[in-house]
Amino acid sequence: MKKFLHYLACCLLLWSCQKTIERNRSLDHAENIMPVDSINAFIANEITKTGQFEWKTASDRMLWSALVHSDYIVSLGYRETEMASTSVLMLSTASALNASQSDPAATQPIKEQLLDLIFLLERKIDPALKREMIEIWPEPVLPVLNVRLTSYENMLQLRYSAFVRYLEPMNYESHLYQPATERQSGCAANLPDPTLRAGWDYGVVSPFAKASWNYPYHGLLDAWRVASGAGISVFLIDTGIGYQQENLGDQFNQGLSQKRRIERVVTLPRRQLFGIINLGPVETPEDQCGHGTAMAGVLAAPRGTDGNIAGVAYNTNLIACRAAEDVFIDAAREVRGVSDAFVMAANRKEVKVISMSMGRITVSSQLRDAIQYAYNKGKLIFCAAGTSMSFTAGWAGVIFPATMSEVQAVTGVREGGALTTCTACHSGPQVDFVVVMERTVDKKHPLTVADRGDIPSIIGGSSVATATMAGMAALVWSRYPWFTAAQLLDKLEQHSTNFPNRHSQYGWGLVQPAQAVY
Repeated sequence: MKKFLHYLACCLLLWSCQKTIERNRSLDHAENIMPVDSINAFIANEITKTGQFEWKTASDRMLWSALVHSDYIVSLGYRETEMASTSVLMLSTASALNASQSDPAATQPIKEQLLDLIFLLERKIDPALKREMIEIWPEPVLPVLNVRLTSYENMLQLRYSAFVRYLEPMNYESHLYQPATERQSGCAANLPDPTLRAGWDYGVVSPFAKASWNYPYHGLLDAWRVASGAGISVFLIDTGIGYQQENLGDQFNQGLSQKRRIERVVTLPRRQLFGIINLGPVETPEDQCGHGTAMAGVLAAPRGTDGNIAGVAYNTNLIACRAAEDVFIDAAREVRGVSDAFVMAANRKEVKVISMSMGRITVSSQLRDAIQYAYNKGKLIFCAAGTSMSFTAGWAGVIFPATMSEVQAVTGVREGGALTTCTACHSGPQVDFVVVMERTVDKKHPLTVADRGDIPSIIGGSSVATATMAGMAALVWSRYPWFTAAQLLDKLEQHSTNFPNRHSQYGWGLVQPAQAVY
């Protein structure tokens, strides 16, 4: 009887999934797979028309083609509803595989029931498959599975299940970046700039630190009279911190920066080796790109005695997370790394602000789930609006996840009276704040710490604008530590140059911490 009930349960689920699916079963054949150029053209057209692309708008053929082009790895978001939790007979497939070991009336979590179903479907293709191999990266918090689906039929069964919220390729994003070398454009040797001039590129503040040329446009030196970011913890999601920059290491506390802490963490999963997940070397928090080190310097470098640059919130606590290899969240392991980073930040009570100067072209629902989780935990989140590359010119606006309402999108502008987007910065209706980060006369960008030594480097794009904005939020929050995220955001908006009339491209404009802290 048990075997019959579980067999019936499995059949009922498969029947329920098949009610609305396409009937074309021939897409496992190579000749029916859409080429990358066609998929990319559709994505670009959708972004031009609507401002963003979500995989739910793709046809079954396009979705399957994207999976074929990207190692078959998917993000599968499932529903944790009362309907799902009580529909045991429709979803319990474990006993259909081994009926003698299970009680058909025992309720399993929806996650386990779906994993059992995926195992049942995929084992038809690979009889040697083991149940523990189904979930690539186990997810303990979010209602998400990261699995590999190797047939069109199996994709359809799950895509149209009433218990599946979304099913998206995790590895396709890299196909949007042409040439491929542009994926690494946010990574560069973060070298010291020996041409920097006092009084022009920076000012000197006590005890012997440099203040970047753009700080006065936000009144930072005046704000520093009463606020320094002390007592506030910022979680920086980026490419890590270089081990050789001592001002982000054992010299993090020096001069006027005291009694604070810096922490390095990593959420980026191991690489694939020979096509197998998690066989590559274990990742460390060390920055191998240069971008994360530069962002950390802008945000929280010490106001020290060694002549290096002082960060915007020079007394804030900093948790620097290496969640990706570079600024484009395109690989499956980077999607997972960033997702885990937001969950980690959300679950740390001391974290007030999350800053991420990275993004992607298409929407990732898994990242959206993670960001909403952090937002619902009371975190104030800043993300970069985007910096243009040759292949995005003319059609890519504000990038994901800065398009989300739960996120404060930040872009960079040139100095001067009228707001003008920096040379490569994106703008649009989703932008909430802007930061002066490009000098008009010579296009000079703000200062930050170099990979090593005490001579600053420079960094541009919406990335530096985002890190600067996160630092200013920490600065103001340290003046009002009892504020909620919503109250702090109101304070920032009310003391910005466009308030109360939000601009269609530049949001609330330039925040003025000096006004907000007095």
